Amino acid sequence: MIDSSKVDLIACGEALVELRSLPSESVHLVYLDPPFFSQKSHGLTSRTTGQSYSFDDKFDSLEDYLALLVPVLREVRRVLVEDGTVFLHCDRYASHHLRVEMDKIFGVENFRSEIIWTYRRWSNSKKGLLNSHQNIYFYSKSDAFKFNQVFTDYSPSTNIDQILQERARNALGRCAYKRNESGEVVLAKEKKGVPLSDVWSIPYLNPKARERCGYPTQKPVAFLQRIIELVTDKGDIVVDPFCGSGTTCVAAKSLSRHFYGIDKSADAVQLARKRLDEMVISESQVLSSGIESFSEKDEFQSSVLASLDAIPVQRNKGIDGFIRKDGHLIPVKIQKESETIDDAIALIGHASRGKSFAAKIVIQTNFRHSLFGAGEFLGDTDVKVIPYLGLQIEDALNSVKRPRMAK
Repeated sequence: MIDSSKVDLIACGEALVELRSLPSESVHLVYLDPPFFSQKSHGLTSRTTGQSYSFDDKFDSLEDYLALLVPVLREVRRVLVEDGTVFLHCDRYASHHLRVEMDKIFGVENFRSEIIWTYRRWSNSKKGLLNSHQNIYFYSKSDAFKFNQVFTDYSPSTNIDQILQERARNALGRCAYKRNESGEVVLAKEKKGVPLSDVWSIPYLNPKARERCGYPTQKPVAFLQRIIELVTDKGDIVVDPFCGSGTTCVAAKSLSRHFYGIDKSADAVQLARKRLDEMVISESQVLSSGIESFSEKDEFQSSVLASLDAIPVQRNKGIDGFIRKDGHLIPVKIQKESETIDDAIALIGHASRGKSFAAKIVIQTNFRHSLFGAGEFLGDTDVKVIPYLGLQIEDALNSVKRPRMAK
């Protein structure tokens, strides 16, 4: 285990020297964001403090660059526990060279993923394509690596109602909807969502974000949190040998992981320690709200579905979402302002035809042409009409007797 004097702190020193001071098989995750071999000098000034930070990413040759990183990567493998993992952050300048070295050190068989971090950038780019992504190589020390599966929401363009139906091979060997003895479509069990892919769309830090500290090449805390959550548990140890402004350590601390950061710049170390004291983390509206370009739901429909914790369904006139109930899925239709309650009932009935739902729900939002009593099963169907809260209040107010005026 790592000595307690090296846990939850930032060390000022060379990455290779500090890593050699750590015992073998003592670290669960190493994230490296080293120089990229850009052959540039990077500098930035903090908008709030006026402090300037800079570092050189210039090398005499590619050989000199690799001579810096290869010994560090060998030490990384030594300090990792058997189920540990390493994430190496790089970009187009030297990613292909680093991939070859990682294969040599960790083994081709322990390569897990190449993560593409994509973001929107605005630039007066020279001739050629605008660079708007970076690469992160994900390797493990062994096949028994720790991995916490993360699921994401379905894309707004996905036909959820089709995904949630079981499929099977028919007599012709083609994939078709599975049906029971009555000929009804068999519904699949509740699904957790889409497994996290290797393309991450996480916004670059806004220049005015509270999280911004003025350090060049600063990464978003949300980006590091995603990596840390994937391959570690609470109490695990995370190491960053080129920690810069300390983003990895801030992310680790926010997730109750131990950390050990290393950087040779005294200014960077001082800044990282300050960030660990203040723990300022910005919330990305894009990450919290998601990409809604394909969403057909208006604000009211979205809020109703959210209040029901329902899975939204797009491009379906009869079903707006599914409610999870005891492993089953219940379709929900929200009556539109332009629809009568009869229209809404007919639409959900049509969309549910041939599918053995345990129940069907219509959220009533107006009284126009309502032929049935709200909250009751309609005819011989299992559609249940539930008045929206605002409609219930309106109905209650309309039933209140007005006081008689004194003569």
